[in-house]
Amino acid sequence: MRTVDLIHKKRNGGQLTRGELSFLVDGYSRGEIPDYQMSAWAMAVYFQGMNARETAELTLAMARSGDQVDLSPIHGIKVDKHSTGGVGDKTTLIIGPLVAACGIPVAKMSGRGLGHTGGTIDKLEAIPGFRTELTQEQFFEQVNGIGLAVIGQSGNITPADKKLYALRDVTATVESIPLIASSVMSKKIAAGADAIVLDVKTGSGAFMKTAADAEALAKAMVDIGAEVGRQTSAIISDMDQPLGYAIGNALEVREAIATLRGEGPSDLTELCLALSAQMVVLGGQAPDLKTAEAMLRDRLASGAALDKFRAFVAAQGGDPSVVDDPDRLPQAPAIVEATAGRSGYVQRINAEELGLAAMLLGAGRETKDDQIDYAVGLMISRKVGDRVEEGDPIAWLHAGADDEKTRQVAERTRNAYTIGNAAPDMQPLLLSVVTAAGVQRYSQE
Repeated sequence: MRTVDLIHKKRNGGQLTRGELSFLVDGYSRGEIPDYQMSAWAMAVYFQGMNARETAELTLAMARSGDQVDLSPIHGIKVDKHSTGGVGDKTTLIIGPLVAACGIPVAKMSGRGLGHTGGTIDKLEAIPGFRTELTQEQFFEQVNGIGLAVIGQSGNITPADKKLYALRDVTATVESIPLIASSVMSKKIAAGADAIVLDVKTGSGAFMKTAADAEALAKAMVDIGAEVGRQTSAIISDMDQPLGYAIGNALEVREAIATLRGEGPSDLTELCLALSAQMVVLGGQAPDLKTAEAMLRDRLASGAALDKFRAFVAAQGGDPSVVDDPDRLPQAPAIVEATAGRSGYVQRINAEELGLAAMLLGAGRETKDDQIDYAVGLMISRKVGDRVEEGDPIAWLHAGADDEKTRQVAERTRNAYTIGNAAPDMQPLLLSVVTAAGVQRYSQE
């Protein structure tokens, strides 16, 4: 078998076999296939695409390239959740304890943030003392004991995907739906879950800028799940503005705690309930989504979800008193207002710009080796559709200092808002659900 023949076959629209895809992934992982040939193959895929069977075979080959976690020592149906990333997306901090409180074991591996999207591990490490490194035995024991554990990803999970992604990043082949789908799903499959729920973002703060592209990506990932025997569903949600009001690690933990108290922003609560309901149904604890949502609302109202979060924090070495006293979380020394430049209605918010503003304050990383400041970030006070008067605060910057750099970020924050005379048409948060049965759009009544 020759790599050049497989490049030629895919370039001409052919379908690669399981053996051919394994040859490519294994050869590239071992350094036997050079970057220039794998780049040519990735570009052929970019233009010719892959069918569901090919994409699933590629996914499994990448999952087999490194460690695969066996979650069988954990009791029950393990349901994983993945978000394609966004601004202010702290859903795992809420969904984990909420779903665990319904009797679904949540055994999750999460990553750190890079660029304008935050990472779950960074948010959790904003809690004083919280440890995200557990042995496999500690991980299993904790999930069996309290129903929930979240740890950092193993360094040897899907090494082929890490190597291929780095190559795609510098060869203009990132925006290929089969390659994105296989990248995401290879990590989820290697992590050992029985079922997978995906939150696929679309809009200015998301990787997929249009709903049609987001649905195509979701369908590709759901098809992979079906091909490899993992129940998979996806929700397409809007990221044309930040989720909730907090952007930044400790600030997002504070907002997650408020949401678990039943006092969180309506959009964040709505999305968490929708994703959690999917997980509860796939986990076999409810026959349908309506019953699942009723269970979840009960766990919020009773305080069971908040209690689960407190137990989770304590189990991983964190200070559980932050649940009752969020002021114990890291706090920035300076708070600077960003104000509206004119009166009117907020017609649009560039979510990616606000994510970048938080990163510039120190809440995120430009490179994987950057150190982050857990305390800094943004608390926005106006969202799309809100009325604002000139000079009103639209956001508060939690910063390391009230200096020129912070004031420049405040100006950038101001410019991320489009304010006009008329109230805008409101974009719904939840757009559609993608399952093996097809795409079902949410009613917007």
